[in-house]
Amino acid sequence: MVKKPVKTAEKPPRRNMRAAERERFILDEAIKFFAEQGFGGQTRELAKRMGITHSAIYRHFPSKEALIERVYEEIYLSRWSPTWAGLIQDRSLTLETRLSRFYLEYVQQVFEYNWVRIFVFSGMKSFDITKRYLEIVREQIIEPACRELRHDLKLASSDKVPLSEREVELFWGLHGRIFYMAIRRFVYETPTPDKLDDIVVDAVRSFLGGATRLLPEILEAR
Repeated sequence: MVKKPVKTAEKPPRRNMRAAERERFILDEAIKFFAEQGFGGQTRELAKRMGITHSAIYRHFPSKEALIERVYEEIYLSRWSPTWAGLIQDRSLTLETRLSRFYLEYVQQVFEYNWVRIFVFSGMKSFDITKRYLEIVREQIIEPACRELRHDLKLASSDKVPLSEREVELFWGLHGRIFYMAIRRFVYETPTPDKLDDIVVDAVRSFLGGATRLLPEILEAR
């Protein structure tokens, strides 16, 4: 697993860098800076840490908001696999297999210091990174998984009976349970297991055991 990076002294100015290289340098340093300081961190301080002028940042990113948007694209969108939505709906596999495989891959992508801390800091500020990302999770994972569980249990499709928030929250509970281990590790800095594969699979199996019994009751109560 990726460990919390060790803070280093201020970097000396880099000269003779091509524009694309300098932009990449600024973006990489901004990711580390915002993960440590949150989005309240000032770009002037970021420039000082990099050993460049404040105006040099704005030659590549016209505003702090533009820089944060690039951070979002780099940290979140680039790590979201386009295969995950199809995996959740692949009925040649059991739902348990699909969910387990997704969360095992997901953990490999998101259990990382910068990813988790930027995600949390965004949720506490006026930037909508967290909200936008969770909309992707809901649309491509949570709601499709709800529909797949209905299919497995031979219950009414969402075309006939729309998904309820109650059943959607069942799957958010599974998602939150797994992600909370990352919060414990990178935000609270409390011990978590080094090997998470068995824990992820256990979480999926225990979730499906309860949801399989509960979902028919939820639909009947509507």
